[in-house]
Amino acid sequence: MMMLQRNNVKVLGSGKRAMVFAHGFGCDQNMWRFVWPAFADDYRIVLFDHVGCGGSDLKAYDPGKYGSLDGYADDVIEICRELDVTRGVFVGHSVSAMIGAIASVKAPDLFDDLVMIGPSPRYIDDSEYIGGFSAAQIQELLDLLDANYMGWSQSMAPVIMGNPDRPELGEELTNSFCMTDPEIAKRFARVTFLADNRADLLHVSARSLVLQCSEDVIAPQAVGEYVHRNLPDSSFVLLQATGHCPNLSAPEETIAAMKAFLEGGTS
Repeated sequence: MMMLQRNNVKVLGSGKRAMVFAHGFGCDQNMWRFVWPAFADDYRIVLFDHVGCGGSDLKAYDPGKYGSLDGYADDVIEICRELDVTRGVFVGHSVSAMIGAIASVKAPDLFDDLVMIGPSPRYIDDSEYIGGFSAAQIQELLDLLDANYMGWSQSMAPVIMGNPDRPELGEELTNSFCMTDPEIAKRFARVTFLADNRADLLHVSARSLVLQCSEDVIAPQAVGEYVHRNLPDSSFVLLQATGHCPNLSAPEETIAAMKAFLEGGTS
């Protein structure tokens, strides 16, 4: 049970099959509040915070363990083992989409379905891959974050959220970033933006849904299409929603796409 406290795990809903929600960088489980209730009648809902985020136990943060996304994937596996999750649904936003993919490769019995919202296996371009950023741009982003995390949060969160006509969304993401422990956030950012998990995609056996937002500055459409092409069994949906956080900006469209996929209607 210590791991459930470590990750501030909450179990809700009334269904037998589990649906595990994992938040993105600088966020917490509250980011799912508009989505998970739509599935609570049919699924056992599992919400949690990555160590270093939200209501997690900050003392449990180990720079060695969390020096790669594998450490976060191991937490997902531990949580699911403790809750007897098998053949469930994993819903991951942003970096957690890849964390879920890694967990599913390590423990294939956990999830039959993956919902990957704004996934990116690598943010940096190389000669044959478009990740959306040059190495210099990522280094500049990380340097700015190191120098002034609060300032970086206030400037970047609205850009990541998109939807400038709805400034309250950018403000919520800014506040979420600013509530995250700065030192842990800096390390998590490096792990996120310097990762290369492209090879993991080919080993995912779970049926997967790639939900791609329009005008996403963090994970552009080419990245979502790459993820779709390299997963053995996947569907791709380009949402009308803009920005990087449709779980907040367009929950109804997100829910509809998820339900169509889980009911077998998405191709």
